[in-house]
Amino acid sequence: MLIRRASLTTAAALLALTLTGCDSGTQAKSGAASGPSVIAPGKPGEGNQTLSAQEAAEQRAEDDTPNSADVSYARMMIQHHAQALEMTELAPERAESADLKRLALRISAAQGPEIEAMKGWLASYDKAGTGDPHDHTAMPGMATGAQLKKLRAAHGKAFDALFLTLMITHHEGAITMATEVKAQGNNLRVEEMADDVVAQQTSEIARMQQMR
Repeated sequence: MLIRRASLTTAAALLALTLTGCDSGTQAKSGAASGPSVIAPGKPGEGNQTLSAQEAAEQRAEDDTPNSADVSYARMMIQHHAQALEMTELAPERAESADLKRLALRISAAQGPEIEAMKGWLASYDKAGTGDPHDHTAMPGMATGAQLKKLRAAHGKAFDALFLTLMITHHEGAITMATEVKAQGNNLRVEEMADDVVAQQTSEIARMQQMR
């Protein structure tokens, strides 16, 4: 009789543990499913989708096909970087500060290869068109034609001061664009490139602010 009671007690304990485990699993799944919803931009030509956080993560893991945000980012950033190179090319002959000249060289060395990487990425998806190279309105941080003309005419300390002002704004715009594509894009390679932009240009902004 004692043995039988012990067996019944053990069985009851095991049943309780099993039920508790099931409840915990159900709650975990429910919690994941009830997380904040995510607006996922559709692929080119498709509408946006509203997904749960779990669905968005699963979709991203399964398919990182570029969407319109990825393609737009790469096309615009090529133009954005090209203007930065246009400004850095002026530094060797016009800048007074040796530190600024070295900074300009560093910016050029980083952004030139990034342009080629983005061009290669676009070509791999047959999206190599870059749009209107003169349409700067959609890109934050871009210098105007008048500002570039003033920079070309400046020398010495005047050049240094204007260069730093324009390039800090330019970098801040690039970080804004990179942050936006990290939230709206779908392609892992584009996200990696955007991460590189944020890290590199945040560091350079801090350095330029110290040089003022």
